[in-house]
Amino acid sequence: MWLLLAFMSAALLGCYDAFKKASLKDNAVIPVLFLNTVFSSLIFLPFILLSYNTNIDLGDFQVASGGWQEHKYILLKSVIVLSSWVFGYIGIKHLPLTIVGPINATRPVMVLIGAMVVFNEHLNSWQWLGVILAVTSFFMLSRSGKKEGIDFKHNIWIYFVVLSALLGAISGLYDKYLMASPSDGGIGLDRMMVQSWYNIYQSGMMGVALLIALWFERDKMNFHWRWSILFISIFLSAADFMYFYSLSLPDAMISIVSMIRRGSVIVSFLFGAWLFHEKNLRGKIVDLLLVLLGMLCLYIGS
Repeated sequence: MWLLLAFMSAALLGCYDAFKKASLKDNAVIPVLFLNTVFSSLIFLPFILLSYNTNIDLGDFQVASGGWQEHKYILLKSVIVLSSWVFGYIGIKHLPLTIVGPINATRPVMVLIGAMVVFNEHLNSWQWLGVILAVTSFFMLSRSGKKEGIDFKHNIWIYFVVLSALLGAISGLYDKYLMASPSDGGIGLDRMMVQSWYNIYQSGMMGVALLIALWFERDKMNFHWRWSILFISIFLSAADFMYFYSLSLPDAMISIVSMIRRGSVIVSFLFGAWLFHEKNLRGKIVDLLLVLLGMLCLYIGS
């Protein structure tokens, strides 16, 4: 069950990347990211209010209550995720989606190393083969990027995307810690509580960031409303719901869930080719196939 949820999350995440790329065209990053966090908060706010003020049983959407002891962990998650998003949004604004997607697909390798050290997770031969294929695809992607004038060693936007991926990997490991029961080395927070409140905290942080940006950089805050901005929040919220649900299930492995989620590159790649008419697709398809093959090896191994 947790594998199926991870694959569903991956498909939704690919659509999220495409809407994010479309929304950032000729738009400043901070206003778009602020609206993303606000809309995501509005999606979960009704569940918070109904859970806290009524006796209605919301089932899987029930939000557990908690005090500072629980919320301090969620606040830290908000800081980590928002930092990753800021670098990721800036990077995807300046780079082709068919470059950004495969770079993000290497994030599970970082998660894997952390999962082996922190949670003592172990991979079998099929799973190791999937990881090796994912790493190989990154090096091949750097060669494809050079054909578009993108030097991985000297392009600052590449570093932004890599830093975003690193912070995302840290967030993934932290998610496992939040979701795991105390007997498994975690703190056992309610998944809906984490997802609902970290969006609320992020919207507050981005509100402050937007006010500061408008105060100092008002002339550079270009913004044009697009409906794709709303779809960023819808698809991200749905993808994260599937992701947290997957992690909350017994025996879920964060290294595998994270790797499968990066299969979103397949969806985002198709959008990059079809919607954004990006170049050098023939060479990038080989990189994409390696990622896809890596996902298949992980699925077989699991």
